[in-house]
Amino acid sequence: MTVLDFFLLVVAGFFTGLIGFVTGMASIVSYPALLAVGLPPVTANVTNTVAMVAVGVGATANSGRELTGRGRTLVWWAGLSALGGLLGALALLVAPEGTFEVVVPFLVAAASIALLVQPVVRKHVGELSAPWIVPLGILLISVYGGYFGAGAGVIYLSMMLLCTSESVWSASVLKSFLLGIANLVAALGFAMFGPVHWFAALGLAMGALVGGWCGPPVVKVIPPNLLRVTVGVLGLGLAVYLAR
Repeated sequence: MTVLDFFLLVVAGFFTGLIGFVTGMASIVSYPALLAVGLPPVTANVTNTVAMVAVGVGATANSGRELTGRGRTLVWWAGLSALGGLLGALALLVAPEGTFEVVVPFLVAAASIALLVQPVVRKHVGELSAPWIVPLGILLISVYGGYFGAGAGVIYLSMMLLCTSESVWSASVLKSFLLGIANLVAALGFAMFGPVHWFAALGLAMGALVGGWCGPPVVKVIPPNLLRVTVGVLGLGLAVYLAR
């Protein structure tokens, strides 16, 4: 990997962190960037997961006050995220290649449509407030986040906006924090057993840390409905891209 490749990954990392916090689609920038500098798919995947820890760190550092006061609920959700990240990492290391990829475009498309119609759903059926939905959703999304993660943020935002009273802002903060934990746990597993390209991970992480830190102020000034619709439309585009 050349110095130019490293610089390009730093730049890609910045937009990864910013886009990841704002839209929940970090990997749509970072994963192709790693492929573009010559990493094979599995190496790019595990390197991407390691680098994405920086997005959660940067975003949480600039929005941590939103997490205060949640007490045991946040601890419980964080534990589920850690478990999911561990299971996702194990799945990537031992499962046949392509296990999740077949269903991923449908998951992302369904979450994107749910975001677009969320006001209608809320108006007619209210919140989907069964107490087990959110913990189970956090666990399953974290498994997917630890395994691959493209569109995981979209799925997470959709679940939180449909199943809780969280605002787009607070759901974005929770998404970055909890998926950051899943990425961290998965990254520890990949560091020991996966083919991480550490130089590429460093470049991507440097940019992602700054981009993640810049994300919360950007989200605060975007009208919530505009953000929701934008994420939904981009999510549908991501689903089409992943289905190719």
